[in-house]
Amino acid sequence: MEEHSQLAERILESTADALICADRSGTIARWNSAATALFGYSAEEALGQSLDLIIPEHLRPAHWRGFETAMTKGAMKLQGRPTLTRGLHKSGRKLYVEMTFAIVKDGAAGEVLGSVAVARDVTERVERERAAARAS
Repeated sequence: MEEHSQLAERILESTADALICADRSGTIARWNSAATALFGYSAEEALGQSLDLIIPEHLRPAHWRGFETAMTKGAMKLQGRPTLTRGLHKSGRKLYVEMTFAIVKDGAAGEVLGSVAVARDVTERVERERAAARAS
């Protein structure tokens, strides 16, 4: 079992996309190196912090409404579907990020443990598309 755990850890650290896990209260419990590259915070800085760390202030009320509903119901509208949203870099710069979200449940009881998000930076693509749309 330990071998599987080590393999899972290596996979999480090797993936090119940011992986952020949060517990039921929205506290960051897992943060891979791609999340550090995307958002600028080291794992040491991010772990134990609120997800507000990477959510622009104007999006926080809507995020927390959706998060609370997902934690209560054990399901979410956006489950597994990529969603374009904004993220906040440590420098204060706002990013365009494409994220997928999932609920993490206890295997046996099906109890909601928290959530996981996988994110990638699409800022350049979005800005290029918007510039092209303005130019036409």
